[in-house]
Amino acid sequence: MNTKTHELENIGESSHSNSLLAGLLIGGLVGAGTVLLLAPQAGEKTRAELQQGVVHLRDRTSDTVKDTVTQVKSRANQIKADVQGKADELQHQGRGMIAKQLDRVAQVAEAGKKAMEEDT
Repeated sequence: MNTKTHELENIGESSHSNSLLAGLLIGGLVGAGTVLLLAPQAGEKTRAELQQGVVHLRDRTSDTVKDTVTQVKSRANQIKADVQGKADELQHQGRGMIAKQLDRVAQVAEAGKKAMEEDT
């Protein structure tokens, strides 16, 4: 149940990251359009500023994507470690149960052997 809660939180965080990325892109496009419409300067200078803005937006978007990928990889590694730990724990418990069952079988076999010897 706890793992499912964490997974739901991660989905919410991923959705939040996607929303942030979409907001950055849309905001950049709206800003670029506004600059074009309201710029009281020469077209060449406006194009240069737009190009700088696009480069800046691209860099910010790239950084956001890299951060998101890093977070996803980190979370995936944590989940992998948790699953491996749980598998090891279950394997250990299974070995303990097998050892107990083997002891019981040995005791029953010994008791049966004694019973057969007493009958003869």
